[in-house]
Amino acid sequence: MIAERTFPCVGAKSAAAQGALQVIVARDITSAWNDLEIIRTLVDWSGEYRDEPDGLRSFAVIFEGPDDLDEIGFEKAMWQRLQSISDKDAWLGQNLDERVSADPEDPHFCVSFGGEAYFVVGLHPAASRPARRFKRPVLVFNLHDQFERLRAEGRYERMRERIMERDEALAGSTNPMLARHGDASAARQFSGRAVGKDWRCPFEDPRA
Repeated sequence: MIAERTFPCVGAKSAAAQGALQVIVARDITSAWNDLEIIRTLVDWSGEYRDEPDGLRSFAVIFEGPDDLDEIGFEKAMWQRLQSISDKDAWLGQNLDERVSADPEDPHFCVSFGGEAYFVVGLHPAASRPARRFKRPVLVFNLHDQFERLRAEGRYERMRERIMERDEALAGSTNPMLARHGDASAARQFSGRAVGKDWRCPFEDPRA
C-alpha cells in the first residue's frame, strides 16, 4: 500500500524505504488478546528511539480482523485498544510524556507509551478517506517527537503541504479533520472518520 505511487504520506514512504517501519500482527482489534504484547513492543520501541532518534520511523499493528467494521465500529474498537494498552503502560510503571497533554480535549493531546508521545493513524476496509483504506484494521503509531524535530529543522511544513496535496489528488477533496498540533486535539484525527464539534473522545489516561 505504501509503495503505491498515489499513496500520499511521504513520511510513511520514507520510513518504509529506510527499513524503519516495524510491523507486528495481532488477532482481533475488538479483543484484548494481544494488548500486552503491543504495549511491551511500544515500550521497547520508545526506548530505542530515545537511544537513536534520527530519521522517521513508524510502528504498525495489523489486526487479522474483523474486516466488516463500519467507521463508527472501527473508531470504537480503536479507542478500546488504546485505552487498554494505556492502562497496561501505567501498570508497567511507565511515565507520561510531559511535553504533551494526556487530556483528549486539549489541543496538545497525544497518547503516551513508554514515556514517548504518539499520534495514531487508523486504517481499515471501510474508511471513507482512500489513504486510510486497508484490507485489515491497522493502528500506526508515529512518534510526536520526530515531528517536533522536523519542525525545528524547518522541514515539517513542506512535508505537511506535500501530504495534503497528494491526499487531495487521491481523494478529490481535502481532509476536513486535518489540523496542526496545538490548534485542535489530534484525537479527532486518529480514526480517520469525519466527526462533528460535539464529538467527545472516549479515552482517559489513568495517569492524567
